[in-house]
Amino acid sequence: MKFKIINGEVFDPTQKLNGQKRNIYVNNGRISLPKQSEIPEYKTCYDAEGLIVMAGAIDIHSHIAGGNVNNARLLTPEIHANFLEHNLNRKKILPSFNSRWTSEGTGYRYAEMGFTTVVEPAVLPINSFLTQLELEKIPMIDKGCLAVVGNDNFLLEALNKKKGQSYIDDYVAWNINSSKSIGLKVINAGGTELFKQTGESKSFLLDDVVPEYGVSSRQILEALNISNENLKIPHPVHVHCNNLGMAGNINSIINTIEAAQGRRMHLAHIQFYGYDNKGKKSFSSGSRELADSVNKNKNISVDIGQVMFKPTVTISSDIWKQNEAKSNANPKKWMISEVEDGGGGVVPYKYNDKNYVNALQWAIGLELFLLIKDPWRVFLTTDHPNGAPFTSYPELIRLLMDIDFRNSEISKINSHAREVSYLKSIKRTYSFYEICIMTRAAPAKVLGLNDKGSLKEGSTADIAIYDPKKPIDKMFSSAEYVFKNGIEIVKKGQILRHLKTSTHCLKLNYDKNIHKQIQNWFNNYYSLRLDEFEIDEDFFDVDNFRKIN
Repeated sequence: MKFKIINGEVFDPTQKLNGQKRNIYVNNGRISLPKQSEIPEYKTCYDAEGLIVMAGAIDIHSHIAGGNVNNARLLTPEIHANFLEHNLNRKKILPSFNSRWTSEGTGYRYAEMGFTTVVEPAVLPINSFLTQLELEKIPMIDKGCLAVVGNDNFLLEALNKKKGQSYIDDYVAWNINSSKSIGLKVINAGGTELFKQTGESKSFLLDDVVPEYGVSSRQILEALNISNENLKIPHPVHVHCNNLGMAGNINSIINTIEAAQGRRMHLAHIQFYGYDNKGKKSFSSGSRELADSVNKNKNISVDIGQVMFKPTVTISSDIWKQNEAKSNANPKKWMISEVEDGGGGVVPYKYNDKNYVNALQWAIGLELFLLIKDPWRVFLTTDHPNGAPFTSYPELIRLLMDIDFRNSEISKINSHAREVSYLKSIKRTYSFYEICIMTRAAPAKVLGLNDKGSLKEGSTADIAIYDPKKPIDKMFSSAEYVFKNGIEIVKKGQILRHLKTSTHCLKLNYDKNIHKQIQNWFNNYYSLRLDEFEIDEDFFDVDNFRKIN
């Protein structure tokens, strides 16, 4: 199918287009640059006069599928019930896709906002088959996932026995290939294994050692970072640092940045590490120090994990942290699970703007957005659902773009948090161009999705069109048009059709002799066979998986 979008103000950082009027041509699901003589063939026309045209947005870190997500759904049925009751009381017809947070509902809600690609950032290899089946059912958006490695006993044993870097490389490659992932995730390296051994909830520093294996967090991170480099994985190692949520953890994340030794590294939800322990309450903002470190180290990219004042549920494979957080559950229920080589915790929570800690968390996230200078290295996330549901993105974008709105919201938070925060003194606002970098061009680049995040010739025709005459939050919550693979899926914020989409993955080369070693390990210590970890594509639609290398 051929069509054109005319008269729109185009924002595309990959072509340095900053609101210039351009016509966009689409041919067979791709952005085209037709010859003058071919333009009459593009008979279907969308007039975007007075509208903004961008590539489809990309979410680099959102928990949308897998064991922890499903446990959260089971633990919090009131989220569904409240949503259903609200709509039924208003006597609306309730299409099935309107319920939250089902697989279908996730895809539809993202599409309405103009998002066309989302990455699930934490897939335990043992849960990967279930996760991939669920990802397949999420419509409208392309998906990807990150394989969790770092606390698994096979790896720790290999480091302890000094099996060598190539051995570890092969093991990492097997994990990514077998789980159909696009990259590598590390969660509290060594700290989770310590918790599994001892049941203790305490600080675990970069040079602390997992007792049974004599291996430090630094050694784990370094080995995996080298593997990522050796295997030429496009996305840097995606790191959930030690000591998440602890006052004074600013030192943990800065030490992690230094430990990268100039190698590429992506640090996840850094708001939860921007905490110093100064002041009367022993909890203060470390945003300036953290932002300075990120600004100085060009090898580092980050996402924020912004807190918003909404009821949510926290989910994480950092079972140490979730075990500690269960006392703050709201409502008072929680779930902690441990499986072979991993686990997870689910704790419902409601962030309160009058609570000192919550208010300062909100401010710290915004401080980091505004103090980190390079929009190519900082990404829009709420760590969905941990900081807030992803449907909070439009309001978050408005906070970044509209200083009057931001100042109004600052005035509502806990007064002591407001006094100690740097936020009120920061005058920077984001432009449409910077928002486009942060939500389109930059995530595509850092994930290695070379045909996304752009409107240049040959790119996938993932396109979002917005009305800038609306308030910023309304504009980004309800796109005028969204096209996925050149197919119109949203008009005036309404879903037009159900669209089956793909899941991106890597296929890495490695020495297959590692299979024998892994098989022996499974035979000795696991309840499952090796082949039960390795995803069989025959269980999925023939076009479900899309290789990106």
